[in-house]
This record gives sequence, C-alpha cells and structure tokens, in this order.
Amino acid sequence: QVQLVESGGGLVQAGGSLRLSCAASGRTFSSYAMGWFRQAPGKEREFVAAISWSGGSTYYADSVKGRFTISRDNAKNTVYLQMNSLKPEDTAVYYCNADGVAGTSWGQGTQVTVSS
Repeated sequence: QVQLVESGGGLVQAGGSLRLSCAASGRTFSSYAMGWFRQAPGKEREFVAAISWSGGSTYYADSVKGRFTISRDNAKNTVYLQMNSLKPEDTAVYYCNADGVAGTSWGQGTQVTVSS
C-alpha cells in the first residue's frame, strides 16, 4: 500500500481558489486510481473527484463539476485538486484516497475553510 500526505488546505474567501496536493510514497503509485473525498462537521464523508491510474479518465461529484479539477503527475507521485469558485459549503476536511489491487489507503486530511 501507499502512504499519502495531503497539503494545501487553508482559509479562503468565497469565490477564491485553492490547490490541494497529495504526495504518495512507494514505487507503485502509477498503478493506483486516486481520489479526493471530503467530510464536513456532522456529515458523512463524501466523494469529490477521482482519476484513473493513467490520468485518462476523471470523475466528479455534481456539486463540484465545473469548479474543481483533479490531475496527477505519476513522475512526482502526486495527485492534485484545483478548486476554483469556492463556496462556503465546500468547507470540510479533504482526504486523499488511493485504490488499487494492493488495497485502499487514506491520507490524514487537510482542512479547507471557505468564508462568506
């Protein structure tokens, strides 16, 4: 399995942008599909975006489609989430996820707070 470390969270005003990064350890990063999930206080963890191992396919929750972009750099073992036009309802802890034949791994999360 891979170990995942997220970064890039913070406080931003509504309408602003943030870019989250998730750095993965291990030599098999390129074999994993990667995703971002988020969990707001008092709510269930929910899917945000995912990307295939090659980067050729991406998937988004309806709530973020057109505002967020997921990408990956397999040479750097890193997956990104570019978040534009942020809304207060995007406030949550964002978690990176790796899913492959060796199993599923989660990062520790990074807080994103969007003020109105």
